[in-house]
Amino acid sequence: MEPNKCPQFPADLEYQSGFGNHLSSEAIAGALPPGQNSPLLCPYGLYAEQISGTAFTAPRKLNLRSWLYRIKPSVTHEPFKPRVPSHEKLVSEFNQSNSSANPTQLRWKPVEIPELPTDFIDGLQTVCGAGSSYLRHGYAIHMYTANKSMDDCAFCNADGDFLIVPQKGRLWITTECGRLQVSPGEIVVLPQGFRFAVNLPDGPSRGYVAEIFGTHFQLPDLGPIGANGLAAPRDFLVPTAWFEESSRPGYTIVQKFGGELFTAKQDFSPFNVVAWHGNYAPFKYDLSKFCPYNTVLVDHSDPSINTVLTAPTDKPGVALLDFVIFPPRWLVAEHTFRPPYYHRNCMSEFMGLIYGGYEAKADGFLPGGASLHNCMTPHGPDTKTYEATIARGNEPGPQRIAETMAFMFESCLIPRVCQWALESPLKDDDYYQCWIGLKSHFTREATNGQLSDVRNCHDESGTGGHRG
Repeated sequence: MEPNKCPQFPADLEYQSGFGNHLSSEAIAGALPPGQNSPLLCPYGLYAEQISGTAFTAPRKLNLRSWLYRIKPSVTHEPFKPRVPSHEKLVSEFNQSNSSANPTQLRWKPVEIPELPTDFIDGLQTVCGAGSSYLRHGYAIHMYTANKSMDDCAFCNADGDFLIVPQKGRLWITTECGRLQVSPGEIVVLPQGFRFAVNLPDGPSRGYVAEIFGTHFQLPDLGPIGANGLAAPRDFLVPTAWFEESSRPGYTIVQKFGGELFTAKQDFSPFNVVAWHGNYAPFKYDLSKFCPYNTVLVDHSDPSINTVLTAPTDKPGVALLDFVIFPPRWLVAEHTFRPPYYHRNCMSEFMGLIYGGYEAKADGFLPGGASLHNCMTPHGPDTKTYEATIARGNEPGPQRIAETMAFMFESCLIPRVCQWALESPLKDDDYYQCWIGLKSHFTREATNGQLSDVRNCHDESGTGGHRG
């Protein structure tokens, strides 16, 4: 590829499929060494290099690593230096110096695309997070806006895994394992340590990023659902080997390390991997392939039923971060309040909207916007949604929620909110007003649907009186 020229991706990019599979790929036949990982001389004079996503001694079912066979090893670069200018709005260590505790319900309007040339790296801004990348426990939630492809540079996140949710504009992502095209309605996971470059074939782009420290995303257990459902392993797509070998004088590696950015120069592209094998690689997933489950008789299912990926903690069933979606689906529950229920949660919930509307908010929550309902902060449907739902009556019939895709990042850790997010002109200071109109519907007289149950209860107890 010529310097300063963005690579063109073919329309028919090939992928390998399977979540967590041990895969192998060759851009040139015979580039993988047979029978061993690191022979004295690799085929075609390539270098063997391992990338480890877990400790060597991690249990085999959790052990992640891949072997890359490349034209030059990644160690061939000049010393890292602090990036100038630094990136003040990128955070990986959350404390009182850079973020605040805030129990108020928060909502933001869509992030605006910058006017000045801005690539994916400079367009990242941390909204909130918890924990520490140094201590290998925690997470960060970022928003990104970009109008410029990454030129002659690659990004490497040494702190953790990125889960990117594009909301506007496709992303052409070149990685050491190959190339990925990611459209709005899809997600991509870029594991810790991989170098990648983001190009923008559609121009301005916007989206969300969840970053996790010290663990990796897994598929959730299905429990009594059985062997099938939710996100199918075969629908996760992994790139095939692709490489470039031309000289690239002055090429820059930008490394995120402890939340700070460092740069190092080298004279070749990091995307020089001719073949690779292993189970540690970037991957993408089309959210439209998700197989949702829902209640078919009464009540509203807990949102965990729509978990796509989970980053677990040491406590069973407790997530460092869950990625949950609210896709198109049928609502059929009888004599049930069908929107999400009013809730206070020991987990903290950050929500975004890719397209369409969200069933619990009649207005104000827009595609590209976000909300945060922190630990034990009350939340739920707004006044318009509540009143419209009640007005439909007790048996509204089946209803299909269509043309929507909302999502949630949910964590057991309480996020601190970055100051620029609290001071942003995009913060909706009137968000609380959407609930102020909720009025009391309380009456001492039972509704028609409850009257017979109340009488039966009184008859069985032997008294028709009220004890207050």
